[in-house]
Amino acid sequence: MNDYIDWKAKLSSRKFWICCAAFLGSIGASIAGIQSGNQFIAAFGLVCSTLSAAIYAAAEAAVDKAREVAPLTVNHYGAINAGGTEQDTEQQEGEQE
Repeated sequence: MNDYIDWKAKLSSRKFWICCAAFLGSIGASIAGIQSGNQFIAAFGLVCSTLSAAIYAAAEAAVDKAREVAPLTVNHYGAINAGGTEQDTEQQEGEQE
């Protein structure tokens, strides 16, 4: 298993930033619920913050699994393709031309 974490790719991920926004919004709702004395809103914010983290973890796991099943290849144009081989990519490009 590869223990290397590509921080540049992780910090440029839309999934990551959506998770952060959902988490912060949920924490904000929870704080607002506590301030207003509405325990339902406070609990709902806590549940949503936990769900946003769980959904992000599941999405990353799905991406990692897909990456294992279909390794990336780079064709002679420098394009990165998921799955297949460089020969498959060249055949597809030849058919498109």
